[in-house]
Amino acid sequence: MIYLENVSYTYPFQSKEALSSVSFELKPGEAVLFTGKSGCGKSTLVRVINGLAPHYYKGRLEGKVSVNGSDSLSRGIHDIAKDVGTLFQDPENQFFALNVEDEMAFAHECRGVSSENIRRIISKMVERFSLGKVIHSKIFDLSEGEKQKVALASVISLKPGVILLDEPSANLDPCATKELAYLLGGLKKEGFAIVIVDHRLYWLSGLVDRVYILEHGKIVKSGAFSILDDEKVRKKYGLRKIGIDPLKKELSKTDRFFAKGYKVDGMTFAYNGNCQALFDNVTLKLPFGEVIAVVGDNGTGKTTFAKLVTGLLKMSAGHIFLNNRIIPRKKLLEKTGIVLQNADHQLYMKTVEEELIIAAGHLAKGIRKEKAENIMDFFGLRELAGRHPQSLSGGQKQRLVIACGLIKEPDILILDEPTSGLDGVNMKIISDMMKSLAAQGKCVLVISHDLELINMACGYRICFPLS
Repeated sequence: MIYLENVSYTYPFQSKEALSSVSFELKPGEAVLFTGKSGCGKSTLVRVINGLAPHYYKGRLEGKVSVNGSDSLSRGIHDIAKDVGTLFQDPENQFFALNVEDEMAFAHECRGVSSENIRRIISKMVERFSLGKVIHSKIFDLSEGEKQKVALASVISLKPGVILLDEPSANLDPCATKELAYLLGGLKKEGFAIVIVDHRLYWLSGLVDRVYILEHGKIVKSGAFSILDDEKVRKKYGLRKIGIDPLKKELSKTDRFFAKGYKVDGMTFAYNGNCQALFDNVTLKLPFGEVIAVVGDNGTGKTTFAKLVTGLLKMSAGHIFLNNRIIPRKKLLEKTGIVLQNADHQLYMKTVEEELIIAAGHLAKGIRKEKAENIMDFFGLRELAGRHPQSLSGGQKQRLVIACGLIKEPDILILDEPTSGLDGVNMKIISDMMKSLAAQGKCVLVISHDLELINMACGYRICFPLS
């Protein structure tokens, strides 16, 4: 179904190969995992298989890429898409419609499928993916996890022989991740060939037939999933754990030993047109000196809560206190920092260095560049200083937006899925950064489904939905 022989690929205007002499074969009914450090070439491999490289990204492709027996260089992207379906790391990049039902119908309409058959296909996908609650919703009202479900359902509804999934577990809660593993297992039995690119490993045991570890664009190790049991292998290639420990204790609203910090008092909020409040008279403490996990299923209001606490959204009722004094909404953004889940929404400048210098606007002009250089060193971004932010990998973008949030030196820093595209090495960097901020007396909230990160960095957790 997929055959790569000595494939090398170089992006336009780059001298270094993104992939180098990659060879592998995937047959119907098989699933493989490609993993490795951020920037090792995983997403580029996906682009080579689905034809985006070189047909869209241009550049230079050497070697042979064959899908379903046909050479990919002799086919257009449209033709390759009949055989290959892709779930991108950022699902927004593959949406065309404004609401869920229209999005799921779009590709079928383009292929001339009758309205009756489209309705039947959508009904099956809604049931299979439990999308009944959001089928009539606007795309941009969905949580990131819900968007990912919609995108995957749309891809599978087209019945391609090959399914490519780029960081599919990044935005899913633990229950949804188990559901995804079960679903992919069923697709394997139906004869789909599945390529998974992911840093999170714990959910893939029993699903993938082979593992390929990439480093600097090359396959450096391959074998059964059991090769990841070796801690030395995981440490050598910057990989994550293959097992997850139980979560740490919940933060009780009645705890009295938190002397300083933020207090959310009587928070009430509902989105326009929604008669049911998402939050109704919620009160809780956010203490300084702690890293607190914000956990819960997709769509329970975690990101909305972050926007309310930082002043990006206005509460219908309630107040936020800082050290027992009400802080106006206009002052919240001066004292708080938020790193949103979608990194693309926070990157505007022409280079990585410029992003950081602009983010450091509160500092004296003479020290902004020095501060930017120091934080680039901390996050391993120095070599990327002159790169356009949109040319970075998903994990590199994630590190950059976190660095921009940190350079502002806020009293409270909220990170929304900060490790969604990060390997084990960079996850530890983020964990150490959060614990360091807490030790300096800051309040750090991390909205995450990443159980490994939560156990590594967080002392407490707030569970959603809030009552």
